[in-house]
Amino acid sequence: MKPLFKSLIILTVVVVAAIQALAAEKIYVYNWTEYLPESVLAQFTEKTGIEVVYTTYDSNETMYAKLKLIKKDGYDVAVPSTYFVSKMGREGMLMTLDHTRLPNMKHLDPDILNKDYDPDNNYSIPYMWGSTGIAVNTDEIPQEQITSWKDLWKPEFKGKLLLQDDLREVFHMALRIKGFSGNTTNPGEIEQAYLLLKDLMPNVLLFNSDSPRLPFLAGEVGIGMIWNGEAWMAQKENPAIRYVYPKEGASFWVDSFVIPQGARNPKGAHAFINFMMNPDVAKACVEEYGYPTPVKPAIALLDSNISSNRTIFPDAKVIQQGEFQNDVGPAIEIYQKYWEKLRTGN
Repeated sequence: MKPLFKSLIILTVVVVAAIQALAAEKIYVYNWTEYLPESVLAQFTEKTGIEVVYTTYDSNETMYAKLKLIKKDGYDVAVPSTYFVSKMGREGMLMTLDHTRLPNMKHLDPDILNKDYDPDNNYSIPYMWGSTGIAVNTDEIPQEQITSWKDLWKPEFKGKLLLQDDLREVFHMALRIKGFSGNTTNPGEIEQAYLLLKDLMPNVLLFNSDSPRLPFLAGEVGIGMIWNGEAWMAQKENPAIRYVYPKEGASFWVDSFVIPQGARNPKGAHAFINFMMNPDVAKACVEEYGYPTPVKPAIALLDSNISSNRTIFPDAKVIQQGEFQNDVGPAIEIYQKYWEKLRTGN
């Protein structure tokens, strides 16, 4: 075999092997339902050659329970909410992030970093944040009649109400009505909230944290709890559906990227998280789902009808009236006890 021809064969084999290795690289992402555009996943694969195997869940509890069981060869990226970042970090379920692999952190709003649930963002990078308030179909119910969480208890809404399938958010509204913090760890206050919620149960038609806008669009319900992004998406299909920030205060939360222990591809996970902080990528996520982004340069790229939309971006007064979720530590067991009693009718 001639040396030149032999060298070409070797070079071809090396190149093909490199391409196959690149094509074979994957990351496994576990995220909320309808919370990341397919076009963004395709863009990431096109840019990096890393395939994304994408799976979804509809509650923090489902995500947590599944990750708790996986010891190795698990998901590379998950997206827990505020208080679950703290819980999972404390329980050794998360890898410490390598910030040197995340240069796009420079784009993040400092006001959303270094929070109590994750000081110095050792474990988490904020993806999107938002609120839980009230959705109202104004073809059925005048919006001006709905200003408070208390309004959900009105007898005329018997069997017509949607609640989020999320114990912390449901307890938040009852605690705020009682004048307590939505992050209380006081057993007596949690019990008072439970007793108030018991009175609400006759009004509840269904619990939904998968796609809560869909029962509104289908005409199954005309009022209930909802995330602001779901309300915004619903408005695009039915302008009669409006979003109300209750006067007692909305529940605010941050959903963050984390790398679970047992991840198969931590390097690829860092590449994915860094990619998601690109301003054009963050812009696409806001446009698709209607949640605020912590990537500050992305906001300037949005059309004014989106950046000025108060369903998506609440003003400072609304945020001040509300409350961001925090980890309640061992008190979560008290919440869970009463949540089970609510759901089973005991």
